[in-house]
Amino acid sequence: TGPMRVEVVGGFPRTVLRSGSDVLIKSGTARLDLTGGGSISICGPAHFSVLKAGNLVTVALDAGTIHLAIEQGPAVTVYTPLLQIQPIAIGDGPQDALVGFDATGAMCVRAYRGAVRLEQQLTSQNIVVPQSSDVLLVNGQLDGLRAGGERCSCDPQLTKHSPAPRLEIVPPTQTTEEAYAKPLGSGDVISPLPLDKPAEKEGPVYQFFIPPLVYNANAEVQPEVDTSKIVVVRRVRVRPTLIFQGRVEGELPVSSPPVAAGPTPPAAARPAPAKPNKPAGQANDATSMVDRVVHFVRKLWSRGVGEVAK
Repeated sequence: TGPMRVEVVGGFPRTVLRSGSDVLIKSGTARLDLTGGGSISICGPAHFSVLKAGNLVTVALDAGTIHLAIEQGPAVTVYTPLLQIQPIAIGDGPQDALVGFDATGAMCVRAYRGAVRLEQQLTSQNIVVPQSSDVLLVNGQLDGLRAGGERCSCDPQLTKHSPAPRLEIVPPTQTTEEAYAKPLGSGDVISPLPLDKPAEKEGPVYQFFIPPLVYNANAEVQPEVDTSKIVVVRRVRVRPTLIFQGRVEGELPVSSPPVAAGPTPPAAARPAPAKPNKPAGQANDATSMVDRVVHFVRKLWSRGVGEVAK
């Protein structure tokens, strides 16, 4: 339980633990591979927690037996309710130690390769268990230290398995037509397949603009998102409302043959084009009411002048 994730590798489920994970093994054996190198074998029933800070790994053991096997890896420290156990490498050699509880509750400590330092958390009293030694502690007291006599055991061979494959993150490569050309056994090359271009989406595209979420650690109830500030933008492609379709009929004008370029004579004065005569129908239409009034006044004026002369 705790911060972890489960993934399937080679058809078998594997649990990836993070700092703060709590492990409970009801029965059987298990193995914990450290990312920095080394492994921890666990013989159930067992219960412990795992913490990591930088290159330091802390195992808080409550019950069960663990077997540490670290050649070049992080520094591992085992905490029990009363003792602090830390394997010590001799020179640059590996660290191989066993820590656990037997059926009576007594703690067993065994140093296979390298030494093991034991420190009492209450009195700060500490001793070093030399290599190839086995001790037994009752009630967590270093004063009553005695030979273990193979009271605890957890064989790493019981939990041996093939190491998990190391996964590498490879950036995705762009798909090209040359990627489909694969050589055959005879040396022939398959012709590249045409890449189908994705069809352009003509439908509307919606885009949502939401204000940033706010989290207040001091508030008991977090503020809700103001829905009135959410903006929805709809993008569409405008099409013309009128579409003209038709064809051009008739014969094409015959183009005249090109004329050879020669000396151009001086341009003569061209007469001004004569104004075309208006048809009779247009002349009648041009007669307006004003023209009729003017003609009527002239008639009246000419009659008056004649009478005065008489």
